[in-house]
Amino acid sequence: MKDQDIVGEALAGVLPRYDKHWFRVPHLLKLNFILLVPLLSSAVAGYDGSLMNGLQSIPEWKGYFGSPTGSVLGVVNAAQSIGSVVSLPIVGVLSDTIGRRLTLYLGAATIVIASAIQAASVNYGMFVFARVLVGIGSMLVVQPAPMLITELAYPTHRGKYTSAFWTMYYLGAILASWTCFGTQRHMTDDWTWRVPSIIQAGLPIVQLGFWRWIPESPRWLIANDRRDEARQLLAYYHAAGDVNHPLIQFEMTEIDDSLFADARVSKTPWSALINTPGNRKRTFIAACVGAFAQWNGVAVVSYYLTLVLDTVGITDSDTQTLINGLLQVFNFLAAGSAAMLVDRLGRRTLFLWSATGMLISFVVWTACSAVFDITKTPAFGNTVIAFVFIFYFHYDIAYTPLLLGYPTEIFPYAIRSKGVTITLLSVYSSLVILAFVNPIALDSIGWHYYIFFCCFDLLILAVTLWIFPETKGHSLEEIAGVFDGPMAVTPGLEFGEKYEMATREHEEHAKQRN
Repeated sequence: MKDQDIVGEALAGVLPRYDKHWFRVPHLLKLNFILLVPLLSSAVAGYDGSLMNGLQSIPEWKGYFGSPTGSVLGVVNAAQSIGSVVSLPIVGVLSDTIGRRLTLYLGAATIVIASAIQAASVNYGMFVFARVLVGIGSMLVVQPAPMLITELAYPTHRGKYTSAFWTMYYLGAILASWTCFGTQRHMTDDWTWRVPSIIQAGLPIVQLGFWRWIPESPRWLIANDRRDEARQLLAYYHAAGDVNHPLIQFEMTEIDDSLFADARVSKTPWSALINTPGNRKRTFIAACVGAFAQWNGVAVVSYYLTLVLDTVGITDSDTQTLINGLLQVFNFLAAGSAAMLVDRLGRRTLFLWSATGMLISFVVWTACSAVFDITKTPAFGNTVIAFVFIFYFHYDIAYTPLLLGYPTEIFPYAIRSKGVTITLLSVYSSLVILAFVNPIALDSIGWHYYIFFCCFDLLILAVTLWIFPETKGHSLEEIAGVFDGPMAVTPGLEFGEKYEMATREHEEHAKQRN
């Protein structure tokens, strides 16, 4: 794809010209390697969020904690989400005050401590406490990471990197599911579930090990009166150290304009999320994305795959853990493929495709579950398993790569942290509710519970069709024009004037270097 199709003509006009691929450009290669550290945050969340699905299939875990069911099982599964919801207001403040970088460090350290407590648990209460602490740490790791990536990434890489962020969730899920599969197959004591709890600290330890090389967000630096640091940082990673390159001037100007228009972030109240029509639309979309990502039916499988498999006659623990492991690998491949196509297909297209596919596959899933319940025919049970994978494919192409990438893009800097917090609050408050409701509903009414999600998927399709705009082809600051009108893009300079000026500077700079 051409650069202007990814970031717009104005920004594309000032990008450095290279006659080789980005991975052969030293400063871009270094930047993309460094961004892998915050990118792992979603893998951390994936391990934490998927671990309980694996543990529920391990007989030793169920036996040690008294085979929890119903609301007791719901508390264990909800504990992590409760910790995340409780910490959300604090995390948003931390990201804007002490910075994205230090907030991520605190989160990784918290999960390491929580993993030790979880692995050493001697009773139900201690295990639940550890899960709450894991939720707090996960939020400290996850909330600042997509903003750090978005605000540091090279312009033409931003879309792919932000889309890849939540895709990495499944890397952690794969590690969790196959760890549980391995311990369940080769161990017969408490270490069957204690080992996966210990390995939970692995990815955060990797982040802590490389943390010192993560730079701070240039937008956060400028917002906190550290302009020279921000300029040097952008120049080092985006223009090989050339502080006078037109790209650096362009980026600094856009950030300045954005911050000037939105005022200082520390003075921006939460009411700013609803004080203009554009912000109200952004906030509504952010809340919808978070809620839609859970209420489409995925939470039934994400946390209670064991119960779903029980309803179609698959009760063997080996088979259950194997299916869980294969599903996570499938999810990773599907979501990764979509992340690579996000700039080509566009965000809105992926959301619409996802909503349509989820609706159709969940209807078939429900129908086959109903027939199996009556006939007990294995073929219908196997069909349900197939459509679990098909449903997940359509979920993965949008609600994995764009869950945080889309909300991060649509908010201006001054309320970006608060906007991402709204999405995360919507996600984890939904998970808290569903963690309690799902096991009770599945125990009580079985497949009939799926009818609710079929109806909700229809609502998702309708809202997506009417509300979600396309953001492809715009720089991070230019997206403001999609919501607030063209005058909001660059205060004081019209688009045409800015583009011509930037292009002219770029050509003059190139002549001087030659």
